[in-house]
Amino acid sequence: MEAKPIQISPTTPPVKSSAFLMQVMEQGGLEDLYDARDVIEVVFRTVRDLMTTETAQRVAAEIESDAEAGDSQQIAALWRDTNPVVSVLSRLRPPLKFEDDTFLFRIAQESGLSKQVMPADVVKAVFQALKPRLSAALVQEVSLVLPGQIRRLWQSA
Repeated sequence: MEAKPIQISPTTPPVKSSAFLMQVMEQGGLEDLYDARDVIEVVFRTVRDLMTTETAQRVAAEIESDAEAGDSQQIAALWRDTNPVVSVLSRLRPPLKFEDDTFLFRIAQESGLSKQVMPADVVKAVFQALKPRLSAALVQEVSLVLPGQIRRLWQSA
C-alpha cells in the first residue's frame, strides 16, 4: 500500500509520507514532515560536501538498491542535490574539510530549525534512518569523512 501525499495548504507542494521521513521527524523532535524533508536535504548536502564524488555516488546507489525500503526512491531523491549548478560544481571540486561547529551551524542555518530543536539531535535522527540502508563497508567509509563529534553521532546512530 503506497502512502498518500500530505498537503498542508493549496500553495504548499505535497510531501509523500514515508517511514524514513516519519522516523526523522519523530526522533529529531520536528513538528512536521516538511521540516523533516528540509533537514534531511541539508544533512545529506553537508555530508556529501565532505565526500569524494565516488563515495557520494556509492551512497546514492546503495540507497536506490535498498530492496527492503519501499521509500528508497524518495530517499535517493533527497540524497541528490536539487540545484543543478551546485551538483556539477560539487563533482568538480575536492571534498571540503570543516569541523563539528561548522557542520552543526550549517544544519541549523540552512534548514531553518526552530530554537527548540538541537542540530545534533536531528543529525543523529537522519543518521539513524540512513545507516541501516547502507552496507557495513560504506558505513565505515562515511564515518571516515566526518569530523569528530559528527563521527561519534554517526557511530552511535
